[in-house]
Amino acid sequence: MSQFHFSIRTPAKGVRGLGSAKSGTEHFWRQRVTAVAMVPLALAFVAIVICASTRDYESARALIANPFVAILLLLFVVTGAVHGKLGVQIVIEDYIHHEGLKVAAVIANILFTVVVAVAAVFAVLKISFGV
Repeated sequence: MSQFHFSIRTPAKGVRGLGSAKSGTEHFWRQRVTAVAMVPLALAFVAIVICASTRDYESARALIANPFVAILLLLFVVTGAVHGKLGVQIVIEDYIHHEGLKVAAVIANILFTVVVAVAAVFAVLKISFGV
């Protein structure tokens, strides 16, 4: 009687050393790290918005031009964009089953995230440098 060696890993996965839980781990940790980072950054963002809303236009611009405040805003924008992209990507991969539509949605998600993040970073830098 011959013995069969049964494995659910494809030959390509065996060669590359990629089994289950090795491909999504980085995505999982990146999403968790950005979520943890967003807590203090979101609190700082809310505090900055409250401080800016109680000032006149020039004082609000001066607040955002402060290097510490500008860096906090930039970190909030970039971290929020990365976290949002990762979250939407999970939803796309879980709920869109047509492969072509899934690829198009992932590309659209990336492009949308980049455009929004670049616009927000540009706005903060423009105000910060007083241009």
